[in-house]
Amino acid sequence: MNFYISTTGIKKLTISNSAALKPPPLPPPPPPPPSTAPNRRISTRSILPLLLTLAIVLPFCFLRIAFFVLESAAACSSSIDCSGWTLFSGNDDASSRLSEEFLRLMVDSKESGSVGSGDGDGVGSFNELVKDMISKPQDMRAFAFKTKAMLQAMEQKLKSARKRESVYWHLASHGIPKGLHCLSLKLAEEYAVNAKARARLPQPEYVSRLTDPFFRHVVLLTDNILAASVVVSSAVRNSADPRKLVFHIVTDKKTYTPMHAWFATNSVHDSVVVEVKGLHQFDWSEDVNSRVHDMFEIHRSIWKRYYNDFRKANFGFDGEDQTQLDVLSPTSLSLLNHLRIYVHELFPDLKKVVFLDDDIVVQHDMSSLWNMDLGGNVVGAVLDSSCGDGCCPGRTYSHYLNFSHPLISSNFNPDRCAWLHGMNIFDLEAWRKMNITSKYHQWLKHNLNSGLALWLPGELAPSLMAFEDHMYPIDSSWHVAGLGERPFKTISKEILQDAAVVHFSGPAKPWLEIGSPEVRNIWHKHVNFSNKFIRRCRIM
Repeated sequence: MNFYISTTGIKKLTISNSAALKPPPLPPPPPPPPSTAPNRRISTRSILPLLLTLAIVLPFCFLRIAFFVLESAAACSSSIDCSGWTLFSGNDDASSRLSEEFLRLMVDSKESGSVGSGDGDGVGSFNELVKDMISKPQDMRAFAFKTKAMLQAMEQKLKSARKRESVYWHLASHGIPKGLHCLSLKLAEEYAVNAKARARLPQPEYVSRLTDPFFRHVVLLTDNILAASVVVSSAVRNSADPRKLVFHIVTDKKTYTPMHAWFATNSVHDSVVVEVKGLHQFDWSEDVNSRVHDMFEIHRSIWKRYYNDFRKANFGFDGEDQTQLDVLSPTSLSLLNHLRIYVHELFPDLKKVVFLDDDIVVQHDMSSLWNMDLGGNVVGAVLDSSCGDGCCPGRTYSHYLNFSHPLISSNFNPDRCAWLHGMNIFDLEAWRKMNITSKYHQWLKHNLNSGLALWLPGELAPSLMAFEDHMYPIDSSWHVAGLGERPFKTISKEILQDAAVVHFSGPAKPWLEIGSPEVRNIWHKHVNFSNKFIRRCRIM
């Protein structure tokens, strides 16, 4: 059945029962209003490249503009022509001109010799410089002068501090620690009250060994009780046959009683012979006493001359040549140090001895030293170092002798390596045959006649001259020195372990607080910290 309905605005509507379940079709949408703009659609594919380009270009432009503004301001403040600068092409030229202008101003300030800005006092730090430039805007020339003044002041302070540090270190290296002074006093007291501390050294049954060439004789000249104990203890502990060792310890009169008390009450080995003898106990001839006196007086005069010059300079030095500080060393006036050249007189019955300084530690057996053939030479010493051929383990002759004097320059080579002292094997028979001590005295007289200008204070320089052409080089593994140098020069673990003797040469002795902690344990492990006197004196 169909119905036809006619209404206003609707031309015709047909309702049919067959279309009851279906919605009527919608009328078509009205046509869009007319528009003059064209129909455009923006795609994300075109937006993404645009954003990436802007992200790259904008920071670059910002940095270029920032550098341009900063350099333009700096250049203009120093009266540099600012015209013609461009954003991308003129910047390199401006930077070059700015650098050249600043360099020219720094050179001008150097040539002028002025350390100020020209209109006021200099600044003492970088912060003060920045603050001054912000509070009082100035041109590039003022900035250059102020910067130069600041750097010069800082450089002078640094040099002065380094010089003072070297002097303080040198003085500290020759001080006597409280613990060592206490040990000497306690042992001297023990010598007075304890009969065992006064017992004969060596025991009567071992006296014959003192001159027997079958035994291995070791000589120490020292007034340091603790150091001597470490040398003896380390040598005995590392010896393949300690029963053959005989130690001859020579000390001064004031140290004799405590030194004797220590070795009388502290036996290092049942059959090891230790002799302690004071200088006052030697029965020398009048001739030897006279020569020793003359030698010491000449050394004293050398020291006095350099000390007075150093004092007039207000104890100032250039900070480079540390040998200038040797005049402050008490070893320059130590008779024990200067008596090394008289070892053959101290032990007239001995033929071959190993001489050890008191700042060494023995790490391996030294037996083969006494059997070593020195080829007719007087002294065996380490010359070449583990650092390679032609490398001096210590210093060259130029460090000890004054090669500006014709007497020195005509007889010695300034670049020749000075052999190491501290562990040496001496053939005393060859010593006496070659008259080494007489040559030593001849050079002392030459120095006296030359106004004491041939070498600096100390016993090493004339020893090198006396033993010239009488030294036999031994393998470098016998003696590694420099463990007391400052600053400490790192030595490989393998070299230290292989060394028969390690030498704490230098100011940083292991018994001092300034000793290098990297190697101090090598020395400390031979100190008897269980000893009652060591504990009472709190030696650590």
